[in-house]
Amino acid sequence: MSDLGSEELEEEGENDLGEYEGERNEAGERHGHGKARLPNGDIYEGNYEHGKRHGQGIYKFKNGARYIGEYVRNQKHGQGTFIYPDGSRYEGEWADDLRHGHGVYYYINNDTYTGEWFAHQRHGQGTYFYAETGSKYVGTWVNGQQEGAAELIHLNHRYQGKFLNKNPVGPGKYVFDIGCEQHGEYRLTDVERGEEEEEEETLITVIPKWKATKITELALWTPTLPQEQPAADRPGQEEAPGAEGGGEMVEEVQPLTDVSEGELESTRPGDEEGDAVEDREEFQYDSLDQGNISFEEEEGRQSELLE
Repeated sequence: MSDLGSEELEEEGENDLGEYEGERNEAGERHGHGKARLPNGDIYEGNYEHGKRHGQGIYKFKNGARYIGEYVRNQKHGQGTFIYPDGSRYEGEWADDLRHGHGVYYYINNDTYTGEWFAHQRHGQGTYFYAETGSKYVGTWVNGQQEGAAELIHLNHRYQGKFLNKNPVGPGKYVFDIGCEQHGEYRLTDVERGEEEEEEETLITVIPKWKATKITELALWTPTLPQEQPAADRPGQEEAPGAEGGGEMVEEVQPLTDVSEGELESTRPGDEEGDAVEDREEFQYDSLDQGNISFEEEEGRQSELLE
């Protein structure tokens, strides 16, 4: 969901003095605690230093938004909470008037993002919680997008792999609570890679499709065991099939069947409903294509197998 709702709001500059009631220094500058009614209708009440907002303060915008937190030389800097006109809010660190550092954003649809910010965008390690489905994305973000190693956790299974531009890519696996894993790979299709630079304004459809390769038991961490004695020292014991290489232990995976639109809804990540379409954290992929399954369909298929 968009977190760009009201950050474009600008506070009055130091030259827009308006009406002021409060402390001043010997030079007549606003200095100490005071309250100002600014020409544009905004109100600031808090600390000043040499004529600038500095320290703790509350800035109320005429449209209902407000900031409660720290200032450094007229800029939001340090810990602060910004409540936007649509009711969403950010609580966390600021630097030079931008969300920067660690913080939590509460969206109007009850989704939340908790993690790192850089220059006003989700960037670094963070967790996005989808309130509607109970799913959550835990992993890396780059310039506001899901990108890098991550885990998409659902109620009874999870996907572990890498993401690029909000899409799962490359090798990964589905881990199920019933005690098994499905390994495979997401491959990006229907991308005219050669024309990307020539047609920058053309919207290119990227469709990640899941190709399952094998099903195994859960890969639980175990300490290194002492080396066993050679088989020759253990008469009467036969070597277990598939002990070397594990080739015969892998169960052949049958092609996954199609699922209905209704079945997909139970495991679809929560759609973010924001002002900016490009900022929605949702997956929109194509349908089944000869054994290559889209991300949403595979999510629905995994839930169906567990029901």
